[in-house]
Amino acid sequence: MESIPEKALDLFEKPIVAGLITIMPDGQPQATPVWVDYDGHFVRINTARGRQKDRNMAKRSKVTLLLIDPADYYHWVEVRGHVEEETEAGANDHINQLSHKYEGKDFRALKPNEVRVIYRIEPDKVNVGS
Repeated sequence: MESIPEKALDLFEKPIVAGLITIMPDGQPQATPVWVDYDGHFVRINTARGRQKDRNMAKRSKVTLLLIDPADYYHWVEVRGHVEEETEAGANDHINQLSHKYEGKDFRALKPNEVRVIYRIEPDKVNVGS
């Protein structure tokens, strides 16, 4: 396991939308924008059950995340890792916390039958720019 270097921690504190790359069943990469945070050990994302990234991560745990500072595109972090845990416990509170970080307000009302899930990603390799 690798930790996020001090010089890249601010990227997880800012409301920077990350690119999440997962692996499709045919081996092709699939990229999607996500809200993200870092709890000091895991990079965490939140999604709804049944979405493509959810299906991909549930079957193939290897992922990559890329955050680029929009004010300085030389300031970035790439996290290559694996899903260490997925849980529905606390996921509604987590998406609300992310919504406050990114939009400054509560998350929208959940859709009927929408189930939120937190994916905890353990960094295996971390690369940083400037």
